[in-house]
Amino acid sequence: MILVNIVKKRDMTRGDLTLTIFHKFVILKPEKAVIAKQISDGMPKEVPTFADDERVLCYHGPMLYEAKVLKSANVDEEGRHGPHYFVHYRRWKQTWDEWVPEDRVLKWTETNLQKQTQLKEAHNRKKPARSSTSTSITTEKSHDGESRGRKRARDSSLDKAKEEELMNKVEVKLDIPEQLKGFLVDDWENVTKTQKLIPLPRKPNVSDILEDYLDHAMKASKRNGATDELLTEVVRGIKLYFNKTLEDSLLYRSERKQHADIMAKNDSALPSDIYGVEHFLRLFVQMPRLIANSNVDPDSALMLRDYLLDVLSFIQQEQNRLFTV
Repeated sequence: MILVNIVKKRDMTRGDLTLTIFHKFVILKPEKAVIAKQISDGMPKEVPTFADDERVLCYHGPMLYEAKVLKSANVDEEGRHGPHYFVHYRRWKQTWDEWVPEDRVLKWTETNLQKQTQLKEAHNRKKPARSSTSTSITTEKSHDGESRGRKRARDSSLDKAKEEELMNKVEVKLDIPEQLKGFLVDDWENVTKTQKLIPLPRKPNVSDILEDYLDHAMKASKRNGATDELLTEVVRGIKLYFNKTLEDSLLYRSERKQHADIMAKNDSALPSDIYGVEHFLRLFVQMPRLIANSNVDPDSALMLRDYLLDVLSFIQQEQNRLFTV
């Protein structure tokens, strides 16, 4: 096991503090790292976080939808390990019922309901006029507020201990630029509605994008005080996140066969060598929960957020080149 021990001090510089973050997340071998256990390896839990028949919010693409947990298991139907939940989306046909990893499920709390509303508003701003097919989901959710008040008293008494535990976790807000949110929504609709899968392998791929970002960031490193060593560690960490979370958290159901086929043909390649900006952008939607599920302290989490925002800014600047298939 490789581990660099760094003692943090109050006067620690930005660079040292951020380097500590990635030692926590990256330098440990993946099978030993906390983040790998919680996200990729999926350490079994004696008591599921979400109970059967529990009302929850569940990510489907970049949006949050009301759902109900039907059952839980530590291995899903396709053999992926870790806590998984078989969910039914409210007012959706049963054909949409699916197994999802735990990091796609949120408790039914006021904070998470506000997050759902914010995502819906962002979607509506980007897509003010849609076809009947694409607007149907938004319409299906429009009645949620009417019933929410009647059920709030009952729901507030459920799982108080769990809600307090969630409140104590580090909560990092990662504001994705509006233009990139639009790409996320378009990507979700293309894949889930029209079954238009992204051609693979992609060029530039995630490895290319991160290498380009590293070159870009190093040129600016003298202005913000970051070191080349630090930036290299940041990029390594982000790439590891992508490679470890793609299969369980970043693919839609209709993409799984394509993933299995392309990886079988490229058995020595990593996902970051196959996938491009579309799937990379999905990682940033997941990052706040990945950070919250780790043991990172608040100061380090905020520093990590700053670097992630810098990568998003780079993607936005290069969007015309990166999103061209």
